[in-house]
Amino acid sequence: MKEMEKSISFDGRDIRLKVGILAPQAGGSVLVESGDTSVLVTATRSSGREGIDFLPLLVDYEERLYAAGKIPGGFLRREGRPPEKVTLTSRLIDRPMRPLFPQWIRDDIQIVATTLSMDEQVPPDVLAVTGASIAVILAKIPFYGPMAAVRVGLLGDDFIINPTYDEVRSGDLDLVVAGSPNGVIMVEAGASQLPEQDIVEAIDFGYEAACDLIKAQRELMEELGLELVTEESPEVNTALETFVRDKATAPIKQVLSNFDHTKTSRDEVLDEVKESIAASIEELPEEDPIRLATTENKKALGKIFKAVTKQMMRSQIVEDGVRVDGRKLDQVRPISCKVDLLPNRIHGSALFNRGLTQVLSLATLGTPGDAQDLGDDLHPQDEKRYLHHYNFPPYSVGETRPMRSPGRREIGHGALAERAILPVLPPKEEFPYVIRVVSEVLSSNGSTSMGSVCGSTLSLMTAGVPIAKPVSGAAMGLIKEGDEVRVLTDIQGIEDFLGDMDFKVAGTDAGITALQMDMKITGLPMETIAQAIHQAKPARMHILEKMLEAIDKPREDLSPFAPRLMTIKIDPDLIGMVIGPGGKTIKGITEETGCKIDIEDDGTITISAVDGEKAKKARRIIQGMTRKIQAGDVFVGRVTRIIPIGAFVEFLPGKEGMVHISQIADYRVGKVEDELAVGDETIVKVREIDNKNRINLTRLNIHPDEAAAARQAAET
Repeated sequence: MKEMEKSISFDGRDIRLKVGILAPQAGGSVLVESGDTSVLVTATRSSGREGIDFLPLLVDYEERLYAAGKIPGGFLRREGRPPEKVTLTSRLIDRPMRPLFPQWIRDDIQIVATTLSMDEQVPPDVLAVTGASIAVILAKIPFYGPMAAVRVGLLGDDFIINPTYDEVRSGDLDLVVAGSPNGVIMVEAGASQLPEQDIVEAIDFGYEAACDLIKAQRELMEELGLELVTEESPEVNTALETFVRDKATAPIKQVLSNFDHTKTSRDEVLDEVKESIAASIEELPEEDPIRLATTENKKALGKIFKAVTKQMMRSQIVEDGVRVDGRKLDQVRPISCKVDLLPNRIHGSALFNRGLTQVLSLATLGTPGDAQDLGDDLHPQDEKRYLHHYNFPPYSVGETRPMRSPGRREIGHGALAERAILPVLPPKEEFPYVIRVVSEVLSSNGSTSMGSVCGSTLSLMTAGVPIAKPVSGAAMGLIKEGDEVRVLTDIQGIEDFLGDMDFKVAGTDAGITALQMDMKITGLPMETIAQAIHQAKPARMHILEKMLEAIDKPREDLSPFAPRLMTIKIDPDLIGMVIGPGGKTIKGITEETGCKIDIEDDGTITISAVDGEKAKKARRIIQGMTRKIQAGDVFVGRVTRIIPIGAFVEFLPGKEGMVHISQIADYRVGKVEDELAVGDETIVKVREIDNKNRINLTRLNIHPDEAAAARQAAET
């Protein structure tokens, strides 16, 4: 393929699409650049594996530290397990691409995006999403595109396209919008409690920019002489399909319209219907085309049965306005909440129930040293102080499977809940704790990610985290049949599985903090998206009201088992003194007091201990070591040793001075031992600091008010 470049500009920020340069043996490849960020995206198709009955799409995003001029740490000095950001970017590419492939494709398709060069101000993720579309088109894979993605930021009152990292941090919105020719197909957002209408306008603004990128792809296709590839879908055995539909339609309709069914009983009855149809097929003669079709393709019956179930469920919603559990389209399932479910060794715990979905969220407060180090990747953020982890065990859906490390779904759901909570967390200066929340999904029937947002809000409040406002979330669904569109509030599992959209909306009573929208169709118009966003608000407020019945504000006191933090600030030049040679000094303080001590480069020292008195002791030691002593300062000290000409007094931890015998009393002292003994407590004043930095003390001319202030300071 000949080399060619296409460029498009947004507010002076260029995006360059370069083809025919790299990876000539890949099915299709493109280099997408903006600033000094360069992302190579390839797409390749290979023959399908036998027995596959799903679209085998694999999306991998790769980051190499050479892209930012870094060498990996660790023994091997090479990239290892992908960081969370890499996993999330892989999902970001996959989610808008997957619904644009014909679902009957059974060939393996792999999209690989690799960041080759990294501009510290230009995020590569949206470049990779757009690049995936171009690479697939160049690979001549059937695709309902083109598709493009942009990031939208909000600075003041102005939306901007593809903001820099700094602009995202200083703004109130971080929104990614992906669109196809048929409308918006994916939304991912974090926001600072923005009103619904602002979010709608931001999505519309982003989609317009995505359309410009779609236009640029089409122009590139024309210049290359390419067209979108179409392939005929595999033939369907009409006899088998007719047989199953005739047998299944009436009983499925009856099951779905019986609102007394629970999820389990409904699934059991549907399985019985499917088994009875399979049994009736087995009774047919061996040479019958229907029996032959099921023998050759054992999964054909299940696919047709699912299609009939999907059609019946959707028609019941569109025609009757009733869902399989009898709810109205905008009705939320029953909600209950409990706090302090577990002993207070857990710093904060809460159980959130919505219908059959149940999430247990547990909050843990840690010290600054517990922050997650993000230094070994390409992105500017160097640490995370709030960690949200989401677990989805197999028993939550009544299944068995091996328990393994978190997959992409678990990481993605945890990141969504984290994004929803971040805007309401107190700043580090006010609440220096590192916070970890783990959401254990104990039962799942739709919208567990939003359940984890609600449960986590409750657990944070029980832990005493002073969040600005409580956050709730709801998942919205969609049924689109021709021109008929129905938006569903609080979707359950079957409505997610057989519906067209999963749109998660989280926020406070003041506005939205997080969004995530995924489609199973090829795009939605803005008016439908706006309807879903606005319809989510009363649902969120209803859920929030139920949450506040369990706990209405953050607790004032922390769990007695949570660490107590004290923060002091010292001159950064004195950090070495506190640490000591080889860490000897700080290790000694830790061993003496039992505290954990974290020191930051700016001189901020955080002392943590479950026992507050031990933390105070460590603080006194460090303050004593680092305090600048001046003549006239008054202290409470303790005599450590006596010599003929005076007594040495430790007036701060690690700091001693001598009281000359002439400064012990306002009368003549014959022997030091006549007035002082080792271990005695005494009030002393700094008389002078000589040219050798020796501190000379006195017990004379100390005003009673000075002595009282010194005693009070020693006690605190």
